[in-house]
Amino acid sequence: MSAPKKVVLAYSGGLDTSIILKWLQTEYGCEVVTFTADLGQGEELEPARAKAEMMGASQIFIEDVREEFVRDFVFPMFRANAVYERLYLLGTSIARPLISKRLVEIAHEVGADAVAHGATGKGNDQVRFELAAYALDPNIKVIAPWREWDLSSRTKLLEFAEQHQIPVAKDKRGEAPFSVDANLLHTSSEGKVLEDPAIDAPDYVYQRTVAPEDAPDEPEYVEVGFKGGDAVSVNGEALSPAELLTKLNELGGKHGCGRLDLVEGRFVGMKSRGIYETPGGTLLLEAHRAIESITLDRGAMHLKDQLMPQYAELIYNGFWFSPERTMLQAAIDASQTYVTGTVRLKLYKGHVRTVGRWSDYSLYSEAHVTFEDDAGAYDQKDAAGFIQLNALRLKLLAARDKRVK
Repeated sequence: MSAPKKVVLAYSGGLDTSIILKWLQTEYGCEVVTFTADLGQGEELEPARAKAEMMGASQIFIEDVREEFVRDFVFPMFRANAVYERLYLLGTSIARPLISKRLVEIAHEVGADAVAHGATGKGNDQVRFELAAYALDPNIKVIAPWREWDLSSRTKLLEFAEQHQIPVAKDKRGEAPFSVDANLLHTSSEGKVLEDPAIDAPDYVYQRTVAPEDAPDEPEYVEVGFKGGDAVSVNGEALSPAELLTKLNELGGKHGCGRLDLVEGRFVGMKSRGIYETPGGTLLLEAHRAIESITLDRGAMHLKDQLMPQYAELIYNGFWFSPERTMLQAAIDASQTYVTGTVRLKLYKGHVRTVGRWSDYSLYSEAHVTFEDDAGAYDQKDAAGFIQLNALRLKLLAARDKRVK
């Protein structure tokens, strides 16, 4: 690859991406533009601007993309009830296509010929960033320093930082206890003290939820309103997508909901152990499944359940901008027309469960399921013929098996 003249770097302001900024300047002699996304990670981002300025970034982009993140990425994913390997709510995975999208857009705006990221060569994020970038611009150059440089240890990174006068926080002098990724949907903690999956994660790993045993001794009831498959209100108050997820995070975190200790199969082949906190997402998933239970036809719901694992895997593996994800999204969205109504949740000691749901579009008919007199709504004698027709092939099989034995 020929040396780039201008690179747009996904920049957090932390040690690794600061080193990458300087490395790009020294290795390629190129101009570096930084992009820092406010995804609701809960950190002050202005220090990132000051650090980028100090290190000679030619342009600095810091953008609040929280509403776009929840509206255009998180909500579509939750319409599918997407979970990876039965448990993971895809909090890191779903943020990467948005970051890549803005990297490519900014590259076009400033006339850059490359983008760069700080993902390592062992993880999923390198795949997600780059697949998204190439899907949006097949001619874009992507630089992944972790796959190119010889800074293969924390010691070498610190030596490079000192050589180039890059500020290093004092707590970075030793081995970091674990690595954290955070956005409005979740926090993810991996590595170091968490690498042995047989050992319980220390309490200090958790940042967004209280320990369930320390949660309030009284349950709390929360009502989530939906329109067309997306949550639109909490306890009757209309909220924007980002405001709504923020509120659910607060409620779920208070009651210790949404903790997950998971060993997952990475796309690159290895297994990894992560500690995830997704309080608001856990409430949202429970509520969405509940409103679907009364508004979705059985056939549509069962088909969605079959499509979901494939859809979740596409997101996990970095194929958000693929035609197959778009096709699945169209099918999922078509099912959500009447997914409108309200769900009441009960939060208590790390658990969330549905205790009520109602909708003007409900398919639930009390007249048909009642154990009392149904006033002719359902003729139970009809079930005999239904059973006989469905039993016919089973009878033929049983007769054949008896005959040949």
